[in-house]
Amino acid sequence: MSLADKVLAVNNDLPIRTNSPVHSGKVRSVYWLTEADSRRLIQQKGYDVAADAPLAIMVISDRISAFDCIWHGEGGMNGVPGKGAALNAISNHWFKLFRENGLADSHILDIPHPFVWIVQKAKPVMIEAICRQYITGSMWRAYSKGEREFCGIQLPDGLQKDQKLAELLITPSTKGILKGIPGVPEADDVNITRNNLEDNFAAFNLRSKDDINQYEKLLKEGFGVISDALAALDQIFVDTKFEFGYVTDAVGNEKLIYMDEVGTPDSSRIWDGAAYREGKIVENSKEGFRQWLLNHFPDPDILLNKERMPERAALARDNALPEAVMMSISATYVGIAEKVTGKKLLLSDNPKADIIEILRDQYDLID
Repeated sequence: MSLADKVLAVNNDLPIRTNSPVHSGKVRSVYWLTEADSRRLIQQKGYDVAADAPLAIMVISDRISAFDCIWHGEGGMNGVPGKGAALNAISNHWFKLFRENGLADSHILDIPHPFVWIVQKAKPVMIEAICRQYITGSMWRAYSKGEREFCGIQLPDGLQKDQKLAELLITPSTKGILKGIPGVPEADDVNITRNNLEDNFAAFNLRSKDDINQYEKLLKEGFGVISDALAALDQIFVDTKFEFGYVTDAVGNEKLIYMDEVGTPDSSRIWDGAAYREGKIVENSKEGFRQWLLNHFPDPDILLNKERMPERAALARDNALPEAVMMSISATYVGIAEKVTGKKLLLSDNPKADIIEILRDQYDLID
């Protein structure tokens, strides 16, 4: 079996019983279950959700996205071997630690297969909840151009690239295109301030101003749990993005929970601690791939300039990346997953067939 055959690149064509269109994102596809199947699973499995809560099957893929594009490799390799399983394994590990430390729940109710989550429907907070412990990435690019205010936070003069900040900074951005909010551009992923949230909390799907404090508390607590665990492995948790939403539990209580993935190489920067102490940056996250793309193509502005999206899309479409690059990305993802979980990552030769078998035989979701 070729490497390309072992990659789960297409994850929106599974024969899962649903009455709704499959939502396929950059990495995950979501299958909303029928009302009858949701009620049956809630009763059979004892999930702590309302009896009529909508459930979904969320299937991860091995696709690799960067700069808002999906990239592919030579030989028909339309994803990175092991990437999907690595992302889910890392998130599952952190969510387990969150529960053990008394943090909020997540939207995940069950894990039938390394590529699959059963999740409850949540009302998403329209914020990319970002926090930063080091100055790098977009914050450094803005700072190096002379900007000293970032998401309403004043930064001191004299900071150096990749320097640890005096405190953990919360630097949120918009999730999706939000319209009609004073001072917030109608574009995806634009930086916002705490004042923006306070003045327009309902527009961001927050219940109250008090929930701004709650999301910041959960963000800091989650960052702290992951950062401490990574530090024990001599890894540095540089920055990350969390997402939050509201759900209702079995007795009718609405609560704020973690959504999507947490602390993964896709949503975070993770640096090797030993290398950092020697003045070098060794990425154990997708940032290494992003930097490779910036160095590989002769005009990196195409990848950084949102006004050049058509050119960027053409780069991703027309350039099959070397197999060695795809396998290097695989080694990064699998390596950090095994380091975090302390277990060898078991990869299937045919993940799609395995998923279908489990969802048919154990969950009766496939006719």
